[in-house]
Amino acid sequence: MINADELYSELTNQDLFFLISGPCVVEDEKLMMETAEFLKKATDKLGIKLIFKSSYEKSNRTNYHSFSGPGMDRGLKILRKIKETYGLPILTDVHESHEVDSVAEVADILQIPAFLSRQTWLISAAAKTGKIINIKKGQFLAPEDMWQQAEKVTVNDNYKVMLTERGTTFGYHNLVVDFRSFALMQKLNFPVVYDVTHSMQRPSISRTTGGTPEFAPMLAQAAIASGNVDGLFIEAHPSPVDALSDANTQLELTQLPELLERCIRIKKAL
Repeated sequence: MINADELYSELTNQDLFFLISGPCVVEDEKLMMETAEFLKKATDKLGIKLIFKSSYEKSNRTNYHSFSGPGMDRGLKILRKIKETYGLPILTDVHESHEVDSVAEVADILQIPAFLSRQTWLISAAAKTGKIINIKKGQFLAPEDMWQQAEKVTVNDNYKVMLTERGTTFGYHNLVVDFRSFALMQKLNFPVVYDVTHSMQRPSISRTTGGTPEFAPMLAQAAIASGNVDGLFIEAHPSPVDALSDANTQLELTQLPELLERCIRIKKAL
């Protein structure tokens, strides 16, 4: 059993940075297990703390017919197996208050999606589990205003909060990352995560979300160089072109170690 307080202490006292990674959505068990094994071996070798991330369900789909996941029961069963097999902490999204207690039985970090980052009762319900709460900054929110979302956790006597930057709406079908966000959110005294994957999205550009994953190494390295980022969020898949969700933004799994090595060199240089 992973203790939430101990995990949060570990994440807030990293010499390097921690990594949140895994396929966007839970797919078949074999692919998920193989991905988790690859990520664990790679991060153990590099000395980086890994949090395995995948969603049992994605509620905010561009198109009605888009794959949204295997559902809570099947998805959590696979995530539990990954946790027990590899000893990895698990992060997954929650979308509605009634999901929270069941998800908290498996997940160590409950993630509030960007589109739901102002949902008071959802955040409050998640906070009451005592788990770590990762709030993604909405594309419509200013970084200095994230204290109000964090407060929805802390008023419930839970101070285990992480804040994630995932880009700001920049006209239609585009996002941009304001790197000042990292410094502004760090002033709130919570770990700051940079979501590389979703900041490269081209939202609703067609029937599915587009993306520019070729910029992932540049953006990840620049974020680490800012000196204000505690963790990187990079969704990875063995074959992104075949991914059932976010095929246009996920990083190819075997490309991840080199990207992390570059970020480590930058972190050490600081």
